[in-house]
Amino acid sequence: MASSAYKLIPGDFTPIPSLAPERVVNLRPVTAFSGEVGAVGVAVTSDADVPDGVGLDREALARVGFDGKLGQTLVVPGPAPTTILVGAGAAADVTAATVRDLAATFARAATSSARIGMRLPDTDRVDAETIGRVAAEGILLGRYRYSELKTEPKTVTLEAVELLVDAADVAGATAGIAHGVVAARAAAVARDLANTPPGHLTATDFGNVAVSLAESFGLEVEIADKAKLIELGCGGLLGVNAGSAEEPRMITIRYTPNDPSTGHLALVGKGIMYDSGGISLKPSDPMHLLMKMDMGGAAAVFGAMTALRDLGCTTTVSAFLMCTDNMPSGSAYKLGDVLTARGGTTVEVKNTDAEGRLVMMDGLVLAAEQKPDAIIDIATLTGAALMALGPATAALFGNDQALVDQVRSASSPTDEQLWQLPLEKKYRKTLDSDIADIANLGGPYAGATTAALFLSEFVDGLPWAHLDIAGTMQSEADDGWRSKGATGYGARLLIETAMTFSPTR
Repeated sequence: MASSAYKLIPGDFTPIPSLAPERVVNLRPVTAFSGEVGAVGVAVTSDADVPDGVGLDREALARVGFDGKLGQTLVVPGPAPTTILVGAGAAADVTAATVRDLAATFARAATSSARIGMRLPDTDRVDAETIGRVAAEGILLGRYRYSELKTEPKTVTLEAVELLVDAADVAGATAGIAHGVVAARAAAVARDLANTPPGHLTATDFGNVAVSLAESFGLEVEIADKAKLIELGCGGLLGVNAGSAEEPRMITIRYTPNDPSTGHLALVGKGIMYDSGGISLKPSDPMHLLMKMDMGGAAAVFGAMTALRDLGCTTTVSAFLMCTDNMPSGSAYKLGDVLTARGGTTVEVKNTDAEGRLVMMDGLVLAAEQKPDAIIDIATLTGAALMALGPATAALFGNDQALVDQVRSASSPTDEQLWQLPLEKKYRKTLDSDIADIANLGGPYAGATTAALFLSEFVDGLPWAHLDIAGTMQSEADDGWRSKGATGYGARLLIETAMTFSPTR
C-alpha cells in the first residue's frame, strides 16, 4: 500500500491489520454455549454467591487465593471447555466499565483459544444492550495484539465469541454487540496506526491508506501535498516538516450522513509520525521510543471516522489530520524562526519540540473557515498533561462549557477518562513574543494550559474543545481494555461525541 523508499522491509505493508478480512470475529449472543468454544469465562464477585456450574464454593476458591477481586483470574482444571473465573469485585460496584474490563481480562486469559464464550454477570443496573456493547468492546480490545512484524507470532487469532444471555435479553444484547464491534474496530484501527513503526508509516503512507479505505467507510478524502500546503499557506505544518526527507500531508476527511440532522462537527488531529524534537532534540530515553505514537491524535480521529456510517451517525463530520515527522537536519526550522500560520498569524519558535501546536494551528484555521458548529482537536501535546493526570486520564480544555460537557458525557459510556482543566487566560501573556504575534511556548508552569491557550487563538471564536492525550496514548502493561502499547484512546470517545452531538449556539 505504501511506496516510500524508507521502508525497512521490502514489499507492500498494510499498517492496519485490524481491517484485514481474516480479523473479523463472529461475536453473537446465545442462550446456551455451543460445543465449539474452547474456553468459557465466568464473572465471580467478591461477595455474592458463586455462579452455578463453577463446581467450587467460596471456601475452595479462597484456598487457591481467588477472592473475586477485580482483575483476578483462575483457570479451573477439568474437561473442555476450560473454565476461567474472572474477578468482578463487589457486586454492588459492578458497572458497565467493570464488565468491559473483566471481559478484556478474560479474553487475555483465554489467549490460546480461537473460540471462546463468556457468561455475562447478572446486574440489574446495566441493561442488556449496554452489556452486549461493553462485553464486545472488552473482548476485542483485550485480545488485541500488534504482531505484524514478528516472523513467528505466537498469538492465536480470535475467530468466534459467544456471550451467554437470558432469552429475554437476546435482542438488546445483539444491538449492543453490533455497536461494540464497530467501536472496538475503530479503536483497533487507531492502535494499529500508532503501533506501526515510523519507517513503515510516513505521512505519505497515511494519506495513501486514507484514500484506499475511504469508499469502504462512506468517506470523502482529499490529500494536500507539499505544493498544495504552500498554496494554502500552512506555514506551521511546512515549518515543522522542513527538516524531514519525507513530505508532509494534510488529510482532509468528510463524513456526510444520509440525514444530516444534528449539525456539523470538525475534528483536528495531530499527526506527528515521529517526533525527534527537531533541533530541540529529545533525550534518547524510553519516552523517545514512544514518539512513533505522536500521531495518536490523528490515528484516533481516523479510527472514529471509520465508524460513523456503520453506526448511523447523523452529524456531518469534517476531519483534518496534520501529518509530518519532526526531524533535525541542516534544513530544519530553528529556535528563533518565525512561521506564518494559515490566515497570517506569525509565530515565534522558542522550542522546536513544541511542534504539535504548530501543525495544529493550520488545521484549526482551516476547520474554522468551514464555519462548523463546533471544533474538537485531539493531540499527544504536552508532557505536562501526563505529569498532572497520569497515564489513565486525558486533559480537557475548551472555550464553550456546553461543548466541553458533551465531551465529558461521552467519556462515561466509553471509559476513556478525562478531566477538565482551566483555560486560565491570565497565563496568555506568557505566550507573548517580542517579534511575532505569538510564541509557541509559554513559561515553565501550566504547560498543558498554555498549549491550549495557544490553540485557542486559531478557532475564530467558535465553540472548541481540546483533548491532550499525551498521557493516555499508551499503556506500559495490559490494564483492563487497555492493551500494552498504543491504547487507541480517543477513537471511541470521538465516536460517542459525534453520535450524541448537539450544536451549542
